[in-house]
Amino acid sequence: MKQTSPLPKGSTLSKFISDRIDSLSKSQREVAQYIVDHMEEVAFQTAEELARRVSTSSSTVVRFSQNLGFDGFPELQHAARDEYRRNTRNESSNGKGSSKTRFNFDQTEFEAALMTDHVNVEETAGKVSAEELEATSKAIVKAGRVMVIALDQMAFFGGYLRYLMGLLDIHVDVVSSPSQDALAKLSRIDSRTLVIGLVAGRPDPLLVRALKLARHRKGVAVAVTDASLSKASKYANISFYFSSNSPSFVRSHTALISFIQALAYCVYTQDTEAFDDRIKAVKLK
Repeated sequence: MKQTSPLPKGSTLSKFISDRIDSLSKSQREVAQYIVDHMEEVAFQTAEELARRVSTSSSTVVRFSQNLGFDGFPELQHAARDEYRRNTRNESSNGKGSSKTRFNFDQTEFEAALMTDHVNVEETAGKVSAEELEATSKAIVKAGRVMVIALDQMAFFGGYLRYLMGLLDIHVDVVSSPSQDALAKLSRIDSRTLVIGLVAGRPDPLLVRALKLARHRKGVAVAVTDASLSKASKYANISFYFSSNSPSFVRSHTALISFIQALAYCVYTQDTEAFDDRIKAVKLK
């Protein structure tokens, strides 16, 4: 007997999951976040492949599917494919169908990786709010202190953001490890502090704490994350999403680099003449 889908009529799988995110366990919440942001991949992955991407077990993926009301993962995947096909048809009718060419199985691995990064940048740009980007740029210029929380694999990107801001003579503190020094830096967060958290995957408790502190002390908290349902976004005043899809064994950070460079350029355009003078001064040091 064919199972009736638990999805309400007219609802999508991504909305159905998003509406139930708070009722899920920690491990299932990570599965949910991945599915919502990578619907086109989930439509083609096995439960084992999805579990590997989220660093969990296939049994967790199956239990997650059943908790939503599906018989198992194949039934959930059927709903994912329906949403994927619907999105593909909509994009094709809008002249954007080429963005799905990453699923052309004649591509080499190298071509697939490059095409995925191209799509990552495209998808990231499409989800960035111009108003929030402008507000963040102004906040960086006006802030008395800019603090970037970039732990583990994000440390490189935090350093790159600090380098770009340094060219504009804007001092940035980067917290890249949960050390005693990092805790001391967090204690200095006040109403004039702008905290930017860079997140890939599960946010570190230290990063969440920094965002909470910034909001509590009337500062500005900004999250840059590859999961639109990330816990980091919940505690940020402003949240930006970057796509990290990858056919490889690691996340792609191409879109994150592009976002950081674009953010730096937006800061520069706040006052190009003044920043040109600052850049010259920095280069003379």
